[in-house]
Amino acid sequence: MGIKKRSLWGILLLTLMFMLAACGGGGSESTGGGSDSSDKESESSGDSGLKDTYTVASDTSFVPFEFKEDGEYVGFDIDLINAIADEVGFEIKLETTNFDGIIPGLQTGSFDIAIAGITITDERKKTVDFSDPYYDAGLRIGVSVDNSDINGIEDLKGKTIATRLGSTSADYIKKNIEGAEASQFEQLDQAYLAVENGSADAILYDSPNVAYYIQTKGEDSLKMVGELYQAEQYGIAFAKGQDELVSKVNEALATLKENNKYDEIYEKWFGEKPE
Repeated sequence: MGIKKRSLWGILLLTLMFMLAACGGGGSESTGGGSDSSDKESESSGDSGLKDTYTVASDTSFVPFEFKEDGEYVGFDIDLINAIADEVGFEIKLETTNFDGIIPGLQTGSFDIAIAGITITDERKKTVDFSDPYYDAGLRIGVSVDNSDINGIEDLKGKTIATRLGSTSADYIKKNIEGAEASQFEQLDQAYLAVENGSADAILYDSPNVAYYIQTKGEDSLKMVGELYQAEQYGIAFAKGQDELVSKVNEALATLKENNKYDEIYEKWFGEKPE
């Protein structure tokens, strides 16, 4: 009888061990499943490691790229960055500032992105990252309609030349035009006004802006002379360390060019499709 009892207890013990092993195995699978799910969530987060909203800095008076009209900021750059944001899938918080404050703002983290007709240069690449180029430009000269002395860059030697503060054109004047004084203004309207009132001999600035101003506000007071100087390309600027965002923006820009949305925006603001 003692042997039978011991056998019975042995069977019960073995049964209990099997039951515990089965439960333990089930717990392991469950934990493994939880880990897989967590890993997937992490991957998903990593694949779309972009923020929902980005602070985008822009200029205040660079027609037709960005300017205020009827209380809202409009222009080629504004439409383009909104189209890119829609394509990538993020919202924009637009901040406007003077042009010379844009790159410092990116460096300090006040802005994530900037679009403001910013010329891509090696010097600027040291402090910010750039997208692929989105606009080809250069420098043009504007003078008073009755000025017959200035017909090209060589005639600007020793002259007072209006331009924008912190722009590549200001650097160009200092480095390439002998004896010229770069009279720099925060607001472009002030630069054009300086030529119109005679306090500056000419304006040297980005070709699309000079052309647009002379075709509109300055139609009766200014004219363009000379050729297109120093070919330049505009890029969207980013605070450093946002490689994934830069890549996604470049992909979106390429898509907009492929599906003709870029052409539509370009034609809206420049009256013709890009070459």
